[in-house]
Amino acid sequence: MRLKHLLLLSSASAFGLLIHALPTDALAQSAVALTGQVTSAEEGPMEGVLVSAKKQGSTVAVTVVTDAKGQYGFPADRLDAGHYAIAVRAAGYDLSGPREVDIAAGGAKADIKLIKTKNLANQLSNAEWLISAPGPDNLKANLTNCVSCHTLQRVFASAHDADEFKQIFRRMGTYAPGSTPVHPQKLLPGPRGDRSPMPPSQFEATSAWLASVDLNASEALSYELQTLPRPKGASTRVIYTEYDLPRKEAQPHDVIVDRDGMVWYSDFSNQFAGVLDPKTGKATDIPIPVLKPEQPKGSLEIELEAGEKNVWLALMYQAGVARIDRITHEVTMYPYPKEWQSTSAQASMVSPQHADVDGKVWSNNQDTHYVYRLDVKTGQYENLGPSKDPRGKQISAYGMPTDLENNVYQLEFGGTSIGLRDAKTGAVTIYDTPIKNSRPRRGRVDGQNRLWFAEYGGNAIGLFDPKTAAIKEYPLPTKWGAPYDVVPNRDASQVWTGSMLNDRVARLDARSGQFTEYLLPRPTNIRRVFVQEEGQKTMLWVGSNHGASIVKVEPLD
Repeated sequence: MRLKHLLLLSSASAFGLLIHALPTDALAQSAVALTGQVTSAEEGPMEGVLVSAKKQGSTVAVTVVTDAKGQYGFPADRLDAGHYAIAVRAAGYDLSGPREVDIAAGGAKADIKLIKTKNLANQLSNAEWLISAPGPDNLKANLTNCVSCHTLQRVFASAHDADEFKQIFRRMGTYAPGSTPVHPQKLLPGPRGDRSPMPPSQFEATSAWLASVDLNASEALSYELQTLPRPKGASTRVIYTEYDLPRKEAQPHDVIVDRDGMVWYSDFSNQFAGVLDPKTGKATDIPIPVLKPEQPKGSLEIELEAGEKNVWLALMYQAGVARIDRITHEVTMYPYPKEWQSTSAQASMVSPQHADVDGKVWSNNQDTHYVYRLDVKTGQYENLGPSKDPRGKQISAYGMPTDLENNVYQLEFGGTSIGLRDAKTGAVTIYDTPIKNSRPRRGRVDGQNRLWFAEYGGNAIGLFDPKTAAIKEYPLPTKWGAPYDVVPNRDASQVWTGSMLNDRVARLDARSGQFTEYLLPRPTNIRRVFVQEEGQKTMLWVGSNHGASIVKVEPLD
């Protein structure tokens, strides 16, 4: 379909059809709070439609997915009695009704009708824009750096010519990575102050291509918009719980869960850490002192130390790390030494997971790619410099997961390598990934001391075994997955990642090599992924970095 008015907002009125509780024996016996069937005139019963229910006045939304017969059901323990707003996610369709439902103690039934959308552009994920637009993948890949701050709809819905796009590339390089259109943060001028999402060598080709596929000199796109298939089969057997955060400008970049079930998160754009009680939905802000008032605010990695007494936070352009007492919320700051500071110094990573081995916490300077190590007892840093192997080859690391001996891995987001730095000798060994331009980003070490890591550019999960020095790769089933992080469960039988582009999380069965993908209820710019295990139950937690919310994903099989 061609779109004559790409940004036309739907004018459908929001009527309030109420479906009242039906306290029938069937509903009571099935132990569901709300059930029904989703249909459309075009498809009849529809599989893979995400149905969300949010109680009036609540900050928590629960979502389930329709089965092959179009049936959905909310378990009785997920929705209590009350008045709920209904929402759906099904690319190509809008909700016709009902939009609201009353649930009483006996449960309720609501059959949902969908109609074809008149504004498909507003429903596309970033990946679907890349799939839709004609052009070579190498130019499309340049846009994956843009989604850190905004959606690709902003790009394709623009009407810029090639010269204007080049100006935009330069201007975008003056903003900190924790920026959004509603909360921009400028970088200070300096020799390394340019963070353009587009390599200068790609300016000409990418600007010319974008000018040919956006709305330049036209009211309509010259190509049909395409959508990814809706979930099917195992991908529909899942429950989502989404918790809104009180500050709408919050950017929950990293999310972790402590042993008491409290959910901690870093804020990529503001000087806070946060902790959420999922039992009540209450989120508490913990103010983080400002070290450099003139610099962009926000933090990136958040980690639990061994024993979980403290939570550690990497402070990005504030150039230091913070330690937060998990119980009292007291904050201790560890700024980088003054002689290491610059206008571009930034601490993106902190690794205290195995500090019990030698009392050392790893960190970095993302500007220089120097590796730092903090002695927790003395509060003193040591600068170990760049990571170079005996050949003199240097690896410019981004992710810095540690192994069971507190040696630190180096994941080269700008290249094709991973490295391992020995904590005792400082020796560095570098390994190339089989997929070229794989762009390893972040990952975790499992109980067998193997490294699982995300290959952002390779659209795959990587597994490195230090015993054999072999790297095995698992390509994701959906194109333009752009996995940011990888985490295994306790026995590494399940391995999870999340996409910055297609609003999906993926679960790998490490024994069979098969993936199950789960579409999230709304656009979700996923960064860190975290697995929580309770007995046989495995749950995934992610932050909606541009949606000011935290999402729990519970597979039902």
